[in-house]
Amino acid sequence: MAYFDVPEIEYTRYSNRQLAAVPLAVLAVALLVLVGSFLVLGSPVPMGMDFAGGAELTVQTSTPQDDIDAAFDQNAEVRSTGGDNQYIVQFTESDLDTLRSQAESNLEPDGNADIVQSASATGATFSQENQWTAMLGLVVAFVGMSAIAFILFRTFVPSIAIVISAFSDLVIPLAFMRLTGIPLSLGTVAGLLMLIGYSVDSDILLNNHILRRSGGFYESTHRAMRTGVTMTVTSMAAMFVMGVAAFVLGIDLLASIGIILFVGLAADLMNTYMLNLSLLRWYKFKGVRS
Repeated sequence: MAYFDVPEIEYTRYSNRQLAAVPLAVLAVALLVLVGSFLVLGSPVPMGMDFAGGAELTVQTSTPQDDIDAAFDQNAEVRSTGGDNQYIVQFTESDLDTLRSQAESNLEPDGNADIVQSASATGATFSQENQWTAMLGLVVAFVGMSAIAFILFRTFVPSIAIVISAFSDLVIPLAFMRLTGIPLSLGTVAGLLMLIGYSVDSDILLNNHILRRSGGFYESTHRAMRTGVTMTVTSMAAMFVMGVAAFVLGIDLLASIGIILFVGLAADLMNTYMLNLSLLRWYKFKGVRS
């Protein structure tokens, strides 16, 4: 792995409260967004077809993208697949026969290709099962991560610091999804599960350097940052490139996963080296600055 110069931050200039204030404020705003969305809209984040149910058609048509929605009796979300004149059209209702008939009657064909390339539907019962499965997966992953943290360090403060940081690393991207309209789907849930792994990796790295390796507190912190920050920033760059490339190619799911991971990793940098560090310093020096 290539390293770049990670500057040594003068943490002695800041109290523990000052370090923790910013990530806690961001977490509070994210929670406010999610709770407000749940109370007003009935869901903390937008639900994709996997969780809300509905139908999806892949159509090949010379009809302009902006006019495809008018071909159907119900509102449709239209996005390009990246191929020439090929689009994915999603609906909240799942009557495939009616939707297929409307597409074939109202859309212009593109050469000799069939207008409807593929069609699929997700019923309400199955989408509800998907919601429970995804939620169970996130809860199991989070509980498992928390258990590993407590087993590794066997001390409350260092372990709870990892748990709080990981919680914030999940909540902030979820709030970002609500603000930007990125729907929650099985694919984006996979991205959130990846964030749990990234979060516990960087937090355990920091805790291990400070609590178990030789050297002073700030020396150990900088040593951990040289590895952790390099690792996280490299991953952020990769996710950014993936997201931009997927957006250009019209692969919406990969673009969504890329931007979610980018935001989550940025939150992880803040939570690890401000929130987690402030709790570790309080634990190490019992509230006395050093």
